Amino acid sequence: MQVVVVGSGIVGSSVAYECAKAGAKVTVLEAGRVAGATSSISFAWTNATTKFPRAYYDLNVAGMRAHLELRRDFGTTPWLKQTGSVEWRNRAEDQAAYLENFRQMKEWGYGVEWLSRKALAEMEPDVNLAGIADFPISYFPEEGWVDPALYCAWLLRAAKARFGAEVHEFARVTAIETRGGKVRQVRTAEGGSFPADAVINCTGGWADATLGDACGIPLASTIGILGFTPPVAMTLRSQLHADDMDLRPDGAGRIMIHKISVDQTLQEPEPLAPDSAQGLALLAAAREVLPALEAVDLEAIRTTVRPFPADGYTCAGAMPGIEGHYMAVTHSGVTISPYLGRAVADEVVRGEDHADLDSFRPQRFFQNTPSAAERTDA
Repeated sequence: MQVVVVGSGIVGSSVAYECAKAGAKVTVLEAGRVAGATSSISFAWTNATTKFPRAYYDLNVAGMRAHLELRRDFGTTPWLKQTGSVEWRNRAEDQAAYLENFRQMKEWGYGVEWLSRKALAEMEPDVNLAGIADFPISYFPEEGWVDPALYCAWLLRAAKARFGAEVHEFARVTAIETRGGKVRQVRTAEGGSFPADAVINCTGGWADATLGDACGIPLASTIGILGFTPPVAMTLRSQLHADDMDLRPDGAGRIMIHKISVDQTLQEPEPLAPDSAQGLALLAAAREVLPALEAVDLEAIRTTVRPFPADGYTCAGAMPGIEGHYMAVTHSGVTISPYLGRAVADEVVRGEDHADLDSFRPQRFFQNTPSAAERTDA
């Protein structure tokens, strides 16, 4: 079976590896460089907290477990940092929702516990306790983060070396061509032509594009902005989630900063300077939690498109209208990618359906789209 995977971010790399492992002849077509788009500009937090409804929560938990299970394939997972997360809310009006989420996560068996201020000070002495209001602090020991570029490099290298997959960078797909209602080949802007029995679209924030005979899905993507400090002499290990801000180590002493209200200042991704209004807002908020950052300015700031299918939930499954056209797009790509890759391989290559994906099929966006057979009869 010849499978073409469009996109080499964390979802595309997972899908390519698992399809190749399942026995397919896999070709990956990437418009730019491997992991060069959203995956590398992601807070990359592995978690299932606040993921509702239950089916979406279960999908994210399965992803977290699948990350650990990759150790069986590789012996090590250097891209995964299971450091745990600390979370709090500073405003009284946010406490009800915060406490309800804690209760629901506990009821569903998620790893979460209350953390005293004394315990936090001992665990993360760089954190400014004076910047935390006198409300409960929660700790999620099973959460962590991923280095997406490293993840993609390892999985694609294994797909090539172990199973003969091909990876083509700077090969932008322009058309998925069909015959008799079935996928037949894929064409690129550079003039390449690749035969295919199945095409799996893993293009994230670009998954709404029509590619020849194949339509995309409706998206409601948002803008993501990340700030990065230079190396700072701190011992911070955990992720910190305070109100609408996220902080974590990013290797070599650097700290990554994200804040939802800063994301909302842009309608389209655009280059920003470290001393832009957005950069200064990120740094000011982070300094309230980590006083050691007073001594530095931002080293870099990056923007990207964060992929959201139109209803906000993962979209995974066969696209209507064309046999062999499959979609795998999600905002939770970092968390669920290893599980989603395996599930997609089971369905596309092995012919084994995953009932836990039934709530997330593309068909929900195309209730009136005719089937391939109906289009052929017409």
